Amino acid sequence: MERTLILDCNEKIGEKVKICGWVQTRRDHGKIIFLDILDRSGVIQVVVSPEQVHLGGVPSASLGTTVRGDFNLRHQDVVCIEGSVAKRPEKLINSNLETGTIELQAKNIEVLSKAEDLPFDPFGDSEPNLDLRLDWRFLDLRRPQSALIFKVWTIMEQAFTEYCISNDFIEIHSPKTVVTSTESGSELFEITYFDKKAYLAQSPQLYKQMAMASGLEKVFEIGPVFRANPSFTSRHDTEFTMYDIEMSFINSHFDLMTEEEKMVKAMVEAVKNKYGEQVKKYFDREIIIPTLPFPKLTFKEAKEILAKLGIKSEKAEDFSPEEEREISKYILKEHGHEFVFIHDWPASARAFYSMRLESDPKLSKTFDLLWNGLEITSGAQREHRYDILVKQIEEKGFGIKPFESYLSFFRYGMPPHGGFAPGPSRMVMKMLNLNNVREVTYLYRGPNRLTP
Repeated sequence: MERTLILDCNEKIGEKVKICGWVQTRRDHGKIIFLDILDRSGVIQVVVSPEQVHLGGVPSASLGTTVRGDFNLRHQDVVCIEGSVAKRPEKLINSNLETGTIELQAKNIEVLSKAEDLPFDPFGDSEPNLDLRLDWRFLDLRRPQSALIFKVWTIMEQAFTEYCISNDFIEIHSPKTVVTSTESGSELFEITYFDKKAYLAQSPQLYKQMAMASGLEKVFEIGPVFRANPSFTSRHDTEFTMYDIEMSFINSHFDLMTEEEKMVKAMVEAVKNKYGEQVKKYFDREIIIPTLPFPKLTFKEAKEILAKLGIKSEKAEDFSPEEEREISKYILKEHGHEFVFIHDWPASARAFYSMRLESDPKLSKTFDLLWNGLEITSGAQREHRYDILVKQIEEKGFGIKPFESYLSFFRYGMPPHGGFAPGPSRMVMKMLNLNNVREVTYLYRGPNRLTP
């Protein structure tokens, strides 16, 4: 018999099916055993009547002894069960199960793999601390709420890709070993590359710009980036995934913001349509599809608002986490919106390749996008004029030699261009109302974590 996913059993009342998965819980009630079986699609209750069931070829007459005694069918054993799908009595409907209106009446149970004593119970009444869960991440991911994180990520990434392709973007994959830093000499992982020194890429930034010089005009990339950041905060990691966008022939950084808000809306809408109910169930988060356009504030305007709110500014050229949270609260209260663009940042706080404002060269054509108090994107119009770019590199105190290959992109015709880079892990955090990037990373990497 072919396997049926548990969720699909909802459509097979009265039919015989075969399900395979993990024993999530077991409850013995007299001569009846109730099993909750978990697979990737959901959980179903299985009713085992020992006198009527065969276990792995063992005659049904001996099942009662083997299941409750010597055999010891237990938590997280992997099984396949054949049986009939039946509708549950109205008073016994279980709203905690994806298949709460049905159950499976077992006829045959085959044990595929036995589980040893667990380091923690994924389905216990109390949630273990995060470090223990990360040590045993494969067990943690058996919890439906943990698995849902990556189902959400999958749909969000699909929506991102579909948006890019339908809007004429071309996908690229840039190298992750580089000879120089993208922005500065800090936060670099140095590696030995044969007889040379090289680094793991902090960003595909310079190669995105190369694609603009090549005439591809609109590109996107999904890939890993590496930051040797010794921070232990809930929003930082040393290896993570980024979504990157670059576009040619823009008029200003406002064109980029317009593009991103449409893209973000498409991603949020896709997740809500597919998993909105499950997100509400497991994370108590009502996903709100944002309206367009998103609110926008200049960096100066945002600082002035924060000052009026009595929020202390720790850095004149940046926002603290508290400032990000408070300006987002202000926007939500005043505009009813979870998103806000902060644009026209001080040029001294931005990368050398950011274009300056014509009206005030001390400011840059750059922006951040905040979602409910967390920066999820940085973006900018880039400087495409060779002589000005050389000047800005020197102003930052960098030598020209390490950037000779990069600068060659600009010597043979470079259109006005810019881009942005949404951080999917931070987006999922906000989508699910989670507070730690470790929760939404499949296998987190930080200063003290290289395993599993």
